[in-house]
Amino acid sequence: MSELATKSSQELMQMEDKYGAHNYHPLPVVLSKGEGVYVWDPEGNRYYDFLSAYSAVNQGHCHPHIIQALTTQAETLTLTSRAFYNDQLGPYEKYVTDFFKYDKVLPINSGVEAVETALKLARKWAYKVKGVEHYKAKIIFASGNFHGRTLAVISASVDPDSTKGFGPFMPGIEVIPYDDLDALETALQDTNVAGFIVEPIQGEAGVKVPAEGYLAGAKALCEKYNALFIADEVQTGIARTGKLLATCGNCSCDYSCQHNPEVKPDILILGKALSGGVFPVSAVLANDEIMLTIKPGEHGSTFGGNPLACKVAIAALEVVQNEKLAENAEKLGRVFRERMQALADKSDLVNLVRGKGLLNAIVINDSEESKTAWNLCVAMKENGLLAKPTHGNIIRFAPPLVITEEQIHACCDIIEKTILAYKKS
Repeated sequence: MSELATKSSQELMQMEDKYGAHNYHPLPVVLSKGEGVYVWDPEGNRYYDFLSAYSAVNQGHCHPHIIQALTTQAETLTLTSRAFYNDQLGPYEKYVTDFFKYDKVLPINSGVEAVETALKLARKWAYKVKGVEHYKAKIIFASGNFHGRTLAVISASVDPDSTKGFGPFMPGIEVIPYDDLDALETALQDTNVAGFIVEPIQGEAGVKVPAEGYLAGAKALCEKYNALFIADEVQTGIARTGKLLATCGNCSCDYSCQHNPEVKPDILILGKALSGGVFPVSAVLANDEIMLTIKPGEHGSTFGGNPLACKVAIAALEVVQNEKLAENAEKLGRVFRERMQALADKSDLVNLVRGKGLLNAIVINDSEESKTAWNLCVAMKENGLLAKPTHGNIIRFAPPLVITEEQIHACCDIIEKTILAYKKS
């Protein structure tokens, strides 16, 4: 360990390149410490984190309340498997179902595992409740989706990077345009449809925000045709978009969350920030009619519902509630977009600004094949801010939700300075 502690950033990047699979293309920076909105490299350089581990660190790096829950439980009991009961799972299940107002939760680990769980649950419901003929059930996906990289979900992807070389793909899937209610209604007329799964805001696609009323209209159509509305809120959930959930939309809550969403999914998928960025935790929530279609032995996970994850998830949600992170995201998201729009108005490099809460993006005036967005992110790194391109010419900005207004302005200054000084090669 002492030898590794003395390694330089360059040496550590070379180690990853030599010994690790080449399935990622990281920004050239090594992170060795984090606190709040900041991260540091081994040489002691400090950066603003404007990715938040793809929104897993909404509560900020190493939040003391979450770390305390982790360390206390880690000294007591970490894992039992589900072969036995443990003393943390029941309290967590009560807490999280009360928090999001569902009858039941199925605890799991990673985001894509939760998505897979929801798909299995929807199929089981279709056969046992809706009466679909066995092995005829279909799931509708929105084009441009990103639900992870397992074989099941890439079967619904339209991104060649996700699909090339991995077929054959899973049947029982139909892909329709995102933000298109007419296309959804046409697809739902097939009585074999079990459900429609959608990201309320498409994050990996470049923070695509649907038209006003799209989610409510989609839920209404699912009800009309007796299909499940499944919301993948792995990235958008847990206060990121200025509400507890992105599906809350124009909710009727007049201050902190009172659980009056505009849209209540039949199946809600959570992950990332449910962990506070500390320990993998994801969850699928649904009411009894749906959740109780799965019986013992039909689905599970050795680590799902482990005591450590349960304590961490409760602490993570307590921070969101107690520190009013949704309200902060809503307020500072407006500040950020105003600053970015002002930048777009005076820079030919920025085509478009979009987002909600503190999940935002700028579209760079260049092709998806260009390196302009990547080069801008490298330049921002040199100026003390970390962000990452998506889809070639889009830069996503998602800082920890504990960020202050002063820090937001400081970060906007860095982004503006970098873009105004950039010269295309």
